[in-house]
Formats: sequence, structure tokens, C-alpha cells
Amino acid sequence: MKHSSKTKIGLGLAALGRPEYINIRPSSLSDKTKETFKNNALSVLDEAYNLGVRYFDTAPSYGKGEAFLKEWDFNNKHPDVILGTKWGYTYVANWELGYHGKHEIKEHSLEKLVEQWQVSKHMLPNLKYYQIHSATFDSGVLENQDVLNRLHQIQKETGLKIGITTSGANQKDVIEAALKVKINGSCLFDSFQVTYNVFEQSTFSVLKEVLSLDKTIIIKEALANGRVFKNVEFQHYENAYRILEALSVRYKAGVDAIALRFVIDNLHPTYLLSGASNKTQLAQNLKALDFSFTKTELKELQGLKVSSKNYWEERSALLWN
Repeated sequence: MKHSSKTKIGLGLAALGRPEYINIRPSSLSDKTKETFKNNALSVLDEAYNLGVRYFDTAPSYGKGEAFLKEWDFNNKHPDVILGTKWGYTYVANWELGYHGKHEIKEHSLEKLVEQWQVSKHMLPNLKYYQIHSATFDSGVLENQDVLNRLHQIQKETGLKIGITTSGANQKDVIEAALKVKINGSCLFDSFQVTYNVFEQSTFSVLKEVLSLDKTIIIKEALANGRVFKNVEFQHYENAYRILEALSVRYKAGVDAIALRFVIDNLHPTYLLSGASNKTQLAQNLKALDFSFTKTELKELQGLKVSSKNYWEERSALLWN
């Protein structure tokens, strides 16, 4: 029995489009050639569609993620899929395994927006969400009038929902600042993609406010980059692991489904992204739609939150693999 929820599970392509990504769990593909990754990505996309997933989220910095999604969309021509992409990061690891240095470079300039939009616009008409990738105060993007005006122009010309994605300990402040960005008296941003999970719950109140304004909330990293799974490196989560595993047994679903269901029942976002890198993980993630928590269980999971500062310091220490 499917439990009713307004939240839909979408598929993010961060792990499907490039050979290395920040995740504690190792990749399921031992062959990391582009051809193998492409075949895997296309088959996971097919499977996701067959299982009812309709929102697909990518970015230029996800290696070949945008190209794979565009090809899949073009070949299938499903009229009901909704695509989202981003601008502001460039993938520079060039498929080099064990790449030393940053895999992606951030640049929130007008030039970068114009350059990446020239590629991303070929995902129309199924492209519906266009997002600033990791908007921060440091990059000044929310005050860059040239960039904001160009986004508004894209919005007017295409009907796209313009959004931001956030990361870091001050996600809440960035969202609040973005809500104040107006062009011709109207709020520019229609969608907010935010990291939210059992450990990082600091944006709860602002996300509830955004939902009440009838804007789109897309939740990413609901599995905390794999930290929800029992791991000897993270002894301080011992109590959390015990609670998550007990619920996993109770609901006959993996810890991943428990973590995803927490986001659904606690927040009711528009979309919740699965970051599955293969069909098995995808099927396990979708089990989150098969049950819902009692108030007591939800309260217990709400109690697992950690300080935002600690969460993000820990995340920044994670390695790409």
C-alpha cells in the first residue's frame, strides 16, 4: 500500500554522471569508463521512470550528468517528465580518477551564466527548474543585479521556475536573503533546493515558511552523504544508528528509506531527491513511500539533529571516492 504524501521522490544525477563523488559508500561500478557510466545512467533513468519517478535533477558540474539526462530525455520524449538543472559550477576533474584538487570550480558571474545557459537550454521544453548552484553570500550572486536581471529574462522568455540551491551552515540565512530578492516587485526565486536530513534540521522553520508561500522545495542529501548508515568512523552517531536500525527492522525497509521517510513526514517538501547510483539503491529508496511514522517515532527522529556547524565541518572533511 502506498501511503499518501504530497512529496514526490525525484532522482538526482550527482552520482550517476561522474566517476567520483562525496559519499562514504563506495561506488557500485568497478568499471569507471564514460561508456559504462552512460549505460548505467540511462538504465537507472529508465528504471526510475518505470517506477513512477518524474523529477530529474542535474548540473553541469555532475560530470556528464547533464548530457546523459538530455540524451535520455530526447530519446524517450516522455511528455510528463520534469527536469531541473543548475549553473555556477564547472566540472574540471575531466574524468580523472583520484583527481587531486577541486573537482568543480564555482563561478557565479554573468559570463558563466550565459555560457552554461547556452548548453542547458537544449533541455527545454521538459526543463522546468533552473537553479543557482550553491548560492552563498561569499559569491555575491544574490546582489549581482546583472545576473539577477538575466535570470529574470530567462524566466520571462521560457516560463522556467528560477531557483537556488544551498549548502553550508548558513543555509537558513541564504534562503531568507533569497526570498527578499525582487524584480519589478515580484520575488525572483520560485524554488529552493536544500540539504535537510535527520542530522541537519536547521532550516525546518524557514522551509515551512517557503512552502506556505507555495514555492517549490527540493531536498537533497537526505542520507547525509552516507552518514546515516552505520559506520565505525562516526562513533558519535551510535545512538542515531540504533534508532534508525530499529525502525528499519520495524518497517522492513533499509535505513535509507527510514531517513528519506523522515524528511517526507517531518517536512512534506515538494520533491525529495534519491541520489541512487544503481537500480538496487533506487528500489530501496522508493520503499520510503510504503509506510509512514507515528508521532512518537517522528519525535524520536527529530531528536537526532546535530549542530549545523558540526554537521558541515564533518561534511567538508569527507573525501571524494
